[in-house]
Amino acid sequence: MRLHWSAFVIFAVFLLAAVPSPWQVIASSNGGADPGADPGYFASWFSRVDRTQAEQPHWATPLATTTPRLEEEFRFDTFWQTNNSGITTENYGGAKGLELIPAERVEVILVAPPAYIVHNNPAVQDGFGDWGFLVKYRILRSNEERGKYILTAFFQTTLPTGQYKNGATDAIITPTIAYGKGFGAFDMQGTLGVTLPTGNEAKIGRTYPWNNAFQYHLYRKFWPEVEVNCTHFQDGPDNGQTQVFMTPGLVIGRIHLGKRLALTVGGGIQIATTHFHRNNHNGIFSVRFPF
Repeated sequence: MRLHWSAFVIFAVFLLAAVPSPWQVIASSNGGADPGADPGYFASWFSRVDRTQAEQPHWATPLATTTPRLEEEFRFDTFWQTNNSGITTENYGGAKGLELIPAERVEVILVAPPAYIVHNNPAVQDGFGDWGFLVKYRILRSNEERGKYILTAFFQTTLPTGQYKNGATDAIITPTIAYGKGFGAFDMQGTLGVTLPTGNEAKIGRTYPWNNAFQYHLYRKFWPEVEVNCTHFQDGPDNGQTQVFMTPGLVIGRIHLGKRLALTVGGGIQIATTHFHRNNHNGIFSVRFPF
């Protein structure tokens, strides 16, 4: 597994551009608000975030399964996916990005910049993938003092902006239901959704992703986990097939960096457990900066 230098340049530039806005919010809450800004909404930003997150369980976000919890952070993932011919495709960004809580019960994830894809194949051109965003709405929640559960609805949209065919030909919407339940130091988080192409379904196909992560909280900052990542394909070239991965991994965090800023890192490997699989032994490395 190698790291592509351009991905880190992209990551660094975007992080420098994206992170200052939360610090401006901190300044406004300390009496340094811009006179022209909305003093009510932005001055209470982090109070609203803290209140929203205090009402839900305090688990770690899994590696591949999207958490039903509402988070405020910047996230950058790297994937190494080895296909059945032995060629490894590198994905820098992993369709993650800036996660914000603009209102109680609501989170918005902005995938910017899109993932950068390196094919390691001279016949396929590298480039940026599709741009997308995801909105979460938390329906039910209970923190550790009560039932330790959560239920959230997702709505994700992906737009066909990929370079050199590094993406879909049409927009795709993905409604999803996400859930979680804790039992002492153990928790389970899962999602069940469907991808719905807005056109060209015969070529793109539909998928039904069902992901479940099983975590154990160990020594305050360690979260060993095993995920089951299942995808069923309908229409398209893999019609009728089902692909399942077992994903053992470890998430470490949160590590306090200063003020509200923290660091969480994690890594794991996806191992195919079904005869049909597009790739196998896929590496995942995740870096998050909660604030």
